[in-house]
Amino acid sequence: MNEANNPKITKNLQDKILKILKHEMRPALGCTEPISTALACAKLREIIGGIPDSLTLYVSGNLFKNAMAVSVPYTGLKGLKIAAGMGVICGDANLGLEVLKNAKSDDVIEAKRFCKKITIEIKENVPTLYVQACGRLNSTQASITIAYEHTFITEIKLDQKVIFSQAYQDNQCDMEVLDSLNLRDIYDIALSFEESELEFMQEAARLNEALSLEGLKQDYGLGIGRTYLKHTQNNLAPKDLQNQILIYTTAASDARMGGANLPAMTNSGSGNQGITATIPVVITAKYLNKEDKLNQALFLSHLIAIYIHSKLPRLSALCAVSTASIGSFAGIAWLFSEDFGLISQGINTMIGDISGILCDGAANSCSLKVATAIQSAYKSLLLALEKKGVGGDEGIVDNSTDKSIENLCKLAKKSMQATDAQILDIMLKKFNQ
Repeated sequence: MNEANNPKITKNLQDKILKILKHEMRPALGCTEPISTALACAKLREIIGGIPDSLTLYVSGNLFKNAMAVSVPYTGLKGLKIAAGMGVICGDANLGLEVLKNAKSDDVIEAKRFCKKITIEIKENVPTLYVQACGRLNSTQASITIAYEHTFITEIKLDQKVIFSQAYQDNQCDMEVLDSLNLRDIYDIALSFEESELEFMQEAARLNEALSLEGLKQDYGLGIGRTYLKHTQNNLAPKDLQNQILIYTTAASDARMGGANLPAMTNSGSGNQGITATIPVVITAKYLNKEDKLNQALFLSHLIAIYIHSKLPRLSALCAVSTASIGSFAGIAWLFSEDFGLISQGINTMIGDISGILCDGAANSCSLKVATAIQSAYKSLLLALEKKGVGGDEGIVDNSTDKSIENLCKLAKKSMQATDAQILDIMLKKFNQ
């Protein structure tokens, strides 16, 4: 390991940080809210002993919001019902967030038929990430509850009897250690590892680059990556680093939101966050001929994204690609200049720029927000390289970057709760029309 001057850094702390990274970065096939639902339904079929005669989903408003308009892999269809149907018909609960990995075309036909047996209800006063799948097969009843995290089963019931239960704190994975650290600590920890110790980061690059190429090969979602690539070729858009970052990052998001049958490496439970924290850093490392430092830059990017997101609800009205892009900025900026002061200043600028991006559910438009967030990162990089940026006397930005991060997270945890409820109300009215 590299020597670190920060006295907080111990072998025990490094081990905990690695555990957190590996827990919060996992492959997922499809948008994680509908896929979490598919996982619950696959587990239900396993427990009940077959395909249920009927199925009721009780979900949080936030989970419903993030599944209403997003495509489910293999199906070409959107929403919770088809995700649940696929989970019941062909899901493998042992595969976690890749639960639909073994789907076949015939399964889609059966899942479509099964959708007629599904009802959905919004459940109040539950965690923001919550799905309970309740089914009946002949006289047997069962329910599976997933909450807090996309794969965390809190309870299994069979014929009204609890046969499995676990409290969420049992799965905290030492996340609370992040509460005792500041941004400088996170930066120092990220750089305390040797490049060779971070080889597992290559899987994030491999998976998310494959999604980029898929998004450029075929027309998914809004096709932002393909559109920008086309217009760099006819000179309506420049062929610069910023647009290379934009093309490849949004292409991956286009593919993911459009239902591509490829997994993404997630960050904090989100594929778009994982893409945003990965692809800009990969493109920048290639541009600067610093691929020998890629693992470290990716580690810094993902760790800062996780650090900030750990201060937020798992799902909220704040679009989380904004916080993921802050991590991405840190990775990019470190490749340009290994200067914590520059990174800190740039994060302040980003918080002054993109703190108002709303999450109105997972959809094709997510790639637009990815584009906005990474463009903010690039603007902030250019300003920071000139020693310029948003100052501590402006808006929610503070002279202390740690305080700026705290202020941003307060918005999502407190004042944006009413915004979240209003967004859900608008979406439910559309759904029920």
